[in-house]
Formats: sequence, structure tokens, C-alpha cells
Amino acid sequence: MTSFLDPLISFVSVHAWLAYLTLFLAALLEAVPVVGSVIPGSTIILALSALVPGGDLKLQWVLLAAAVGAVIGDGSAYWIGHRRQREILNTWPLTNYPRVVEESETFFHRFGTWAVFFARFVPPIRAFVPVTAGALGMAPAKFYAVNIPAILVWAPAHVLPGVLAVSAFHQYFGVPHEGHPFKHLWILTVVAVAIVAGITIWIYRRRQNGVVATAKPRA
Repeated sequence: MTSFLDPLISFVSVHAWLAYLTLFLAALLEAVPVVGSVIPGSTIILALSALVPGGDLKLQWVLLAAAVGAVIGDGSAYWIGHRRQREILNTWPLTNYPRVVEESETFFHRFGTWAVFFARFVPPIRAFVPVTAGALGMAPAKFYAVNIPAILVWAPAHVLPGVLAVSAFHQYFGVPHEGHPFKHLWILTVVAVAIVAGITIWIYRRRQNGVVATAKPRA
């Protein structure tokens, strides 16, 4: 696997702008309803953060790319909901995800304005709450007053763990950043955990849907 990652890391170090663009798009698409529940944006950001300590990527640009992508993604979803109001929640493709839409509405009604903040850290609701906030008539000033601080916390929370873990390893063992396999290990671990978590959530939702279907009375 490291034989696959080595050329990838070398490519990123030469074409860093593509990595920043990838981070930007990952954060943006993660905020898009439906798409955001499929795109592993957080996984991409966590994995690529391992390339910061070695100088392949710059911390400030990684944070900026992730934050700007999230602001644009959340803002776009919010304005779509704001302009179309509740109608958007009853149109395709949201109609294919009635359970998540219902959970997003419940989440919003439970936490009110703070739902926009908390949802940033709760997939897959993260991809549905901004459009729900707009559809339910949340004022733009209130949305951005909570959304932007949430993103300013969310971006470092996804970038710094990888940076600190890889940096601590190199400092503790006294090995150079270049060519050391720990960043490979970090990337592989993040991807593996994301896959396991995704499968677990998928199985859980399948079982929940099965329970709901069984509980429905027959006509």
C-alpha cells in the first residue's frame, strides 16, 4: 500500500494546488444535501492533514481551503432552502431521503439556532441542516452568525489531529518527516476507520428501516 501512497504524496508535493482544490471541494460537497451524505469530505481532510508536518502542504492553506469550501457549501444549501422555502424538502432528490430530512427537522426544532452549529459535527445530518434552516425560515443573519463560528471550529478539529499526531511521532522518535511511513499509517488508518464507520452506519440504518417497515400495520 505504501508503494501506492509514495507516488501520490510525491505528486501532491509537486502539485500542492490540486490538494488544496481537493480539500476545498471535499468541504464544499460535504455540505450539499444528499451528495454530502456520500462524499467522504471529513475523511479526505483528515487524511491529507498528515502531509502538513513534512511541508508537502501548508497548514494555513489547508485550513483556509477547508473553511472556505464549507462556508460556500453551507451557504449555497441555505440559500436554496431560503428561496424555495419548505417546498424544497418535498422535492427530488430529498424525497428519496425522508428519514434523514425528518431527523434534520427534528434536530433543528430541538436545538433551534444552535442546530446549525452542532450539525457541522454530525454526519449525515450536516448535509441537510443548512437547507432545512433556510426552508424553515431562519434569518440569514442568524444562520451566518452561528454557521461561520462553527466552521472556524470544525476546520481545525479536522486538520489539527493529523498534524499533531504525525508531528508528535516524528519528534518523539526523532525521525525525519521525509519518507517516513507514519504519515502513510495515519492516512490508511483514517480511511479504514471511515470505511468501518460507514458500513456500521449503513447496517444500522438498514436495520432501523426494516424495523419501521415491520411495525407498519398492513392494509
